[in-house]
Amino acid sequence: MTYMRPETTALANRLAEPRRFIQVVAGPRQVGKTTVVRQVLAGVGRQATYVSADEPGLRNAQWLHQQWNAARAAAGEGDRIIVVDEAQKIPGWSETVKRLWDEDTWAGRPLKVVLLGSAPLLIQQGLTESLAGRFEVLRIPHWSLSDMEAAFGWSVDQFVYYGGYPGAAPLIADPERWRAYVLDAIVEPTVGRDVLLLTRVDKPALLRQLFDLGCRYSGQIVSFTKMLGQLHDAGNTTTLAHYLDLLSGAGLVTGLGKYAGSAVRQRGSMPKLQVFNSALLAAASGLSFEGARSDPSVWGHFVESAVGAHLANAAMMRQWTVHYWRERNQEMDFVVTAGPRLLAIEVKSGRPRNVARGAAAFGRSARPDRTLLVGDGGIPLGEFLRRPVTDWLPTGPLDAVSEARTPWGRRVGAAPARRPKRR
Repeated sequence: MTYMRPETTALANRLAEPRRFIQVVAGPRQVGKTTVVRQVLAGVGRQATYVSADEPGLRNAQWLHQQWNAARAAAGEGDRIIVVDEAQKIPGWSETVKRLWDEDTWAGRPLKVVLLGSAPLLIQQGLTESLAGRFEVLRIPHWSLSDMEAAFGWSVDQFVYYGGYPGAAPLIADPERWRAYVLDAIVEPTVGRDVLLLTRVDKPALLRQLFDLGCRYSGQIVSFTKMLGQLHDAGNTTTLAHYLDLLSGAGLVTGLGKYAGSAVRQRGSMPKLQVFNSALLAAASGLSFEGARSDPSVWGHFVESAVGAHLANAAMMRQWTVHYWRERNQEMDFVVTAGPRLLAIEVKSGRPRNVARGAAAFGRSARPDRTLLVGDGGIPLGEFLRRPVTDWLPTGPLDAVSEARTPWGRRVGAAPARRPKRR
């Protein structure tokens, strides 16, 4: 039986509605966007036209117009769906789609449109430039622990190491083959086609080196100046920050900013490198599953990176942001801000450090609404990764949330209860 992600139901429900918006299915490569669309088309019982523009230089606006007209002719007076895969690779695609969509709207044609894109940042730019008010986005994140458990029966440890690429899952019995697939079939097309061919990159070698560095140091705070010292190509910190944004927009590696209570201070902080899929860390490290699992320090980095990836993917889907916090030798692994709510997350992963002192220091500094300990002595890692981040966000009136109890007992940073005086 084919596994169906929750996004399949969401897209099916949207396409069952009267024609209203262009449906944009966006997400990184190899997360199942095309599979989601094909599952929906197989279930709705409508005829559909599926075309792909995944051949740079061979697809243009005229080609898209021809495919659109063919779908119109096939539809006649009936209902039909046209699906355009890798739409962002067509030069001027958003202007062409706008014109064709508006023509159908004025003519009363019931042709529905689904656009797929593997570069979320790039397709979002085209949407906001020309298609304002005409679309809604369905974001497809990397596969979660729940997805990999349901589809492949993976354990928590397997997910922490191998990540969430469904196409690579059948290859884990052959580690070298699995690693080659991740690097050659996922990373290389994303960097070499989605980023380099669609965005001006003056130093492609530097971009590739930055990606490799981001994978190897995932979960660690590294200054741009220190990064330049480890990269072979010349560059500056502004260039590195821009390239990191490109890698983040492609769903590969991002840089979490420091929580400082000020947007200006956050933008100027050292980034905490974070992969969106822990498979990238494993493939770049060159370590086997057994080798990584047997070293507590190394495995600690894998665990923290898996938690960070879970939060980073959720942040792409919702209106919140993920940061880290560090002052002197005190650290909070992740800080999630959702409007006025503040959620602090500390991961106890086996690294030798005093997590309680860091949590207490952050509690005194920022007074979070809720503080979670993930790992030994707190929320089990598997439970945290299985549940959506919304389950952990503070809810209800702020005063009530502030008094919520945590796995550590009272809210971190709150004053200890006073003992009654003895008479």
